[in-house]
Amino acid sequence: METNELSGACGCGQLVYRLSSEPMFVHCCHCKECQRQTGSAYVLNAIIEADRVTWTGDSTQHTLQTPSGKGQVITRCANCGTAVFSSYLVRLGKLKYIRVGTLNEPELYPPDVQIFTSSKQPWVPLNTDIPIFEDFYDFKDVWPEDAYARLDAVFGK
Repeated sequence: METNELSGACGCGQLVYRLSSEPMFVHCCHCKECQRQTGSAYVLNAIIEADRVTWTGDSTQHTLQTPSGKGQVITRCANCGTAVFSSYLVRLGKLKYIRVGTLNEPELYPPDVQIFTSSKQPWVPLNTDIPIFEDFYDFKDVWPEDAYARLDAVFGK
């Protein structure tokens, strides 16, 4: 298995993926749906263009609700069930949200923002060095210029 910072795998190692570039931005999401879907207090998602993610191994797709009501598709290893990434239907599947913990070197991708903190677990401390949003935010106001340009390119702006 390839072991660099731009690759990752599921828990059993049968679904292996590679990113062809660095992610654009990393969310630490504290919403209730992320808590429920991960069985944890929050999820870390590295956002990248969908066409920059390739994988091998059998996977399953699961459509689940999101607070917006528009839903997301979570890709899981067909063997062990580990969620490796998702695509939000509101973004038409043009972006992938990589589960940072499945990357081979997750420590290289700390969160850029903490979102939906209004629903965080009360025992989870927030890092005040990382921007905190009670709900969501405007991409243009928060993302670095180069990352925002990539996001614009995805949607043909």
